[in-house]
Amino acid sequence: MKKILVVGGSKGIGNALIHQLMEQHHIINFSRTAPEITHPNLEHHGLDVLRDELPEMEQLDGLVYCPGSINLKPISRLSIEDFTSDFQINVLGAVKCIQFYLKALKNGDGPSIVLFSTVASKLGMPFHASIATAKSGVEGLVKSLGAELSPTIRINAIAPTVTDTTLAEKILRNDSMKEKMVERHPLKKYLQPEDVAHMASFLLSEKSSSMSGQIFELDCGIVSFKN
Repeated sequence: MKKILVVGGSKGIGNALIHQLMEQHHIINFSRTAPEITHPNLEHHGLDVLRDELPEMEQLDGLVYCPGSINLKPISRLSIEDFTSDFQINVLGAVKCIQFYLKALKNGDGPSIVLFSTVASKLGMPFHASIATAKSGVEGLVKSLGAELSPTIRINAIAPTVTDTTLAEKILRNDSMKEKMVERHPLKKYLQPEDVAHMASFLLSEKSSSMSGQIFELDCGIVSFKN
């Protein structure tokens, strides 16, 4: 049984991941609100990783940092505070957790870190300047730490397209918008949280033991293909 820290597991992708992992692993969740589930293998800490002190741990086998943002505005309406906030949530929160639990991860069994980027870091999209900048920072962090932490700790990132979570509710707020989003993707679908969680589960497992420093695009074809 692995000991895996999930930051942001109360909803969305993090919550789907907890559901997939908790039967076989000891899961520690950090989020401001508790997940709407209890299980003997699930341990919850109510905290904000950007502002609160983190609890000490001697050993971790996995760390998944899920917090993110979708801040879509024209560049003329994006403030420096918008860029700063997105960078703090997406990059600095991950950095804080990795730095704090580096020793615990080094004590782990085949330790793996999973972060999240976005397809907007590869595919230029209007109104994505702030979030694409922040997530590109995540990708740079993964590449750098992949080299720095090898061979002891693996680190990878998943770059999903639109995923049906509360973060995306503004762009999936009615049937018409959902249909248009389906049509934008060559595979004629967008993602569910479970789709992304399956990839995260794989990257935490021994099945991905030869993979580090990689960005895995779950794009439903939007980056890879011309629709």
